[in-house]
Amino acid sequence: MFDEFVEHAAPSAYSHVPLPQVQYEGFEPSPYNDEALVEADVLVGGDGTRLSSSPANTPIFDLGRVQYTLPASLVSLAVSSDVLAMGLSSNVIILIELSHAEQVVQIPIPRKPTEMTIHRIFLDPSGRHLIVTSHQGENWYMYRGWKKPRQLKSFNKLVIESVAWNKAALLSSSHSLSTREFLFGTRSGGIFEAVLDAGEDLFKSQERYLQLLFSLPEKAPITGIKFDVFPPSDPKNALVIVTTTSRIYQFAGTPGRRSDEGGRVFSSLFATYRETAPKISELPGNLQYSELHFFTPNADQALSLPKGLAWMTAPGIYHGSLNFDPNSDDHIDSTQLLPYPLSSSFGSPASPPSPEVPTSIALTEFHFILLYRDRIIGICILNGQQTYEDVVPLKPDEIVRGVAADPVRKTYWVYTDQSIFEIVVGNESRDVWQIYLAQRNFDVALRYAKTAGQRDKVLSAQAHAFFEEGRYFQAAQCYAQCSVSFEEVTLQFLDVGERDALRSYLISRLERTRKADLTQRMMLATWLVEFYLSKCDELDDLCASESVANDVENMQTERTILEEDLCHFFETYKTNLDRNTVYELIQGHGRTDMLLFYAAVVGDYEHVIQHWILEENWLRAIDTLNHQSDLQLYYRFGAVLTRHAPKEMVDSWLRQPALDPLRLIPSLLQLQHLPRDPLLPNQAVRYLNHVIFNQHITSSTIHNLLVTFHASSPSGSPGDDGPLLRFLTTAPSDPLTGKPYYDLDYALRLCKKAGRTQSCVHIYSKMGLYENSVDLALEKGDLELAKTNADLPEDDPQLRKKLWLKIARYVVQDKKDIKSAMRFLEDTNLLKIEDILPFFPDFVVIDDFKEEIAHALEGYSAHIDELKKEMDEATRTAESIKQDIATLKSRFVTIDAGERCSVCAQLLLTRQFYVFPCQHTFHADCLIVLAKEYLPAHALRRILALQTELVKGNQAGPVDRPATATSNDVRQPTRQRTLLSANFASPLGNGTKAAGSLGRNILSAGDRLRDLIVPDALASVVSAPGWIPSMGLGGSKKVGSDKDTEKQAEKLRAELDDVLAGSCPLCESVVGGLDKPFVNPGEVDTAWAL
Repeated sequence: MFDEFVEHAAPSAYSHVPLPQVQYEGFEPSPYNDEALVEADVLVGGDGTRLSSSPANTPIFDLGRVQYTLPASLVSLAVSSDVLAMGLSSNVIILIELSHAEQVVQIPIPRKPTEMTIHRIFLDPSGRHLIVTSHQGENWYMYRGWKKPRQLKSFNKLVIESVAWNKAALLSSSHSLSTREFLFGTRSGGIFEAVLDAGEDLFKSQERYLQLLFSLPEKAPITGIKFDVFPPSDPKNALVIVTTTSRIYQFAGTPGRRSDEGGRVFSSLFATYRETAPKISELPGNLQYSELHFFTPNADQALSLPKGLAWMTAPGIYHGSLNFDPNSDDHIDSTQLLPYPLSSSFGSPASPPSPEVPTSIALTEFHFILLYRDRIIGICILNGQQTYEDVVPLKPDEIVRGVAADPVRKTYWVYTDQSIFEIVVGNESRDVWQIYLAQRNFDVALRYAKTAGQRDKVLSAQAHAFFEEGRYFQAAQCYAQCSVSFEEVTLQFLDVGERDALRSYLISRLERTRKADLTQRMMLATWLVEFYLSKCDELDDLCASESVANDVENMQTERTILEEDLCHFFETYKTNLDRNTVYELIQGHGRTDMLLFYAAVVGDYEHVIQHWILEENWLRAIDTLNHQSDLQLYYRFGAVLTRHAPKEMVDSWLRQPALDPLRLIPSLLQLQHLPRDPLLPNQAVRYLNHVIFNQHITSSTIHNLLVTFHASSPSGSPGDDGPLLRFLTTAPSDPLTGKPYYDLDYALRLCKKAGRTQSCVHIYSKMGLYENSVDLALEKGDLELAKTNADLPEDDPQLRKKLWLKIARYVVQDKKDIKSAMRFLEDTNLLKIEDILPFFPDFVVIDDFKEEIAHALEGYSAHIDELKKEMDEATRTAESIKQDIATLKSRFVTIDAGERCSVCAQLLLTRQFYVFPCQHTFHADCLIVLAKEYLPAHALRRILALQTELVKGNQAGPVDRPATATSNDVRQPTRQRTLLSANFASPLGNGTKAAGSLGRNILSAGDRLRDLIVPDALASVVSAPGWIPSMGLGGSKKVGSDKDTEKQAEKLRAELDDVLAGSCPLCESVVGGLDKPFVNPGEVDTAWAL
């Protein structure tokens, strides 16, 4: 049994899985530091630690024992797709899937060892189909998952020596039960085609098809067979290779039909060779066994084709590469015979060395693995040198059987009659780069070089080879990637005069130089600039000479390409060049175009603009200015460029909104006195209008400058005031002050100096000097302008009328045009005919305006009629109001006898009371108590004053008091104060009292005015005495009181009544307290506590 998994008894030094090789692409060591090459050869472990072992010390192969004890002697072993199959001498088949090595399946063949002896087993590439053949001619078939094999009866008496499986069909379908068409060779030299199917069918056996295709004439055992169809995308051709111990056959042709369903594919191909002999190669010898092996790159892909083959013969190993050209007669190319190594190491030192045939071989990508009776040897295919040798640890009486290879997973196994070993391919391509390097196959050597040191050696050798062959450009590229010293390479190229190749080398070295090496990069870049410029001069001289007149076009094309390369070089390595040094180099060669290009690349636009200004190429200078973002250059060169190209310069300014217009004023002033075509617009005005109205610049300097340009423009026609007046009218104003941003006084002085009358009038109006504006307009005889300004003071009708009177006086007295004066009245509704009559002369004919007088009189008459109607309407309204007042005095409300006061809940009729439209009723004293809690302070002061006046009036008339007054009446005010205090302290027991409490809470608690108001005293004087006869107060009529005093008292009582009963205190307090809290801040109220 396997010890739960397959273990390799390899030495501890190689027990781990080989580490992947580190690729140093893009991180080549510095050519100036040879120690870096040594460090690059050090591998890095998976945990980041550095390992001491380098790829050169990693073994190519490693032989390890598989820890598994065989239950019987091992006869044959096959492996494919990680499925290991073993045939034992006890006629037991053992199957192990290496991905689940702990699961070992043993399937016995129902034959005794004395009845049948296993000869070989064959496993298909997918690992699903297994064929077991015996020396007695019995053949058995088994499919993965079966518990027992099934005998192939139609294969009876056939000893199978080799099988060619249909790899493309088996690997492309992972769930197929059929083997599809496969070929096998027998011991008697017969080639058969067969199809097996593992499907369960009661009416069919697993042997779907079997046919003999071809019999070799020598009747020798077929030791190897292989077929492939090609091309993979459209398989129209097939190649079958068959070997015996001394011959190799090639059968090529077209298969009968595509093998989609299975059956008779190769019949037609082999039928063509019944009359014609196939391609045969013979290597005679007396060897009784032979093997045929193939190596297929990407073997796990179904349509992959083999690359090479190896055939073990008596003279040696016959090997070559396969050619799948359908038109080729021989499909095996580059054939060689590798003799077996001498056997001096196997025998005694005294015996003469002689080649010994191995027991078995295997083929890897670069090596032949030869298995001898006690050791294993690896020989490189490329040079035939032995690269590996190891002893097979055998037990006593243990016999080596052979080598088995997994064609899909590329694993290799050595098996004896008692043990299994695995050959681990560790670093097979370790020395391949050296072999190809020795063969001067540098490209392939680079492909297999794994470290920077190895690549350096290959590139160095390749560079020297190219240089010796005169391929200097290729040598330059290789030199740039290897560690050959910079001085050596440059001197070599200079000695042979290959400056172009040297330039290529310098560029490559510059590309690979670290960015931190600033000095080296700058030196290389500067030297390259000198090379480029020298080459350009050389090409210029060649183009100018007559010796190459026929080749001038090619020279010019080469020069153009070189200049483009130089421009690209400037763009790429501008940071590695010193600006002043490059300027001197370019100027020394007289390359002005390159100087300007380099200056633009490094952003030195100042240099470019200065050049074009010196050349007086103003448009190119402005174009350069437009292609850069430094605003300082606009300010620096604005004056000179504006003077010579104003329109283009202003266009440039308009495309750059970040410019500060204030800093462009010196440039704008260049345009003030320049001669200008009157048909063309003023460019300064165009720019200033843009920044004011589009960019919303509010600087007074900019606004004043625009006024200056407008006012100073030559006035050749009366309409010249239009642009200035248009700006003054539409200029933006300060939203806070409402005044324009330009200085009004400054603008007025300029307009007066330039004689801009309309503009002066507008400025006067902006300044609020409307009279001056009208006077100036009339002075210039512009009546319409005067009318326009007369209507501007809309908020001052008196001023407007005054202005219109000035215009009227001008029309009547100065122009003396009576008819125009009459039409003038139609332009305004502020003046009437009578307003302008004083301006008429004393002796004037009335016929010119008698209609206007008549219309005026008619208008006055109509106005008088309207006033009369309004007076009549007012009289009727007054009468209606008087009637309403009288009705209100007689208004009454009916109440029940049991009606109670809304405050004290006592019967309402027991004392003087008030009834409100909201149906709330109060005693007079209760109303006073409630009202004084919500009334404001000024109302309380008025009530207190009225209370004082009324009480004084009552005390002045002692006859009003009854004769039976007691001493208690004298102390009544004290008692009333006590009652008032009780009212404040007693809690309210119903909703009415709660409303009153809410009204009290609205007022501030510290107002002492409320304490001075005595409700009972006010209640006794608030109404005229004798209102209830049953109360005994009717007899207290005033006798002999003064009528004036009585009227005064009635007036005071009426006023007090209006203050107290103006509104219901309950309703008023509720509405007023909606936004007040129930509990005032700082007040402790436990009424809401649970």
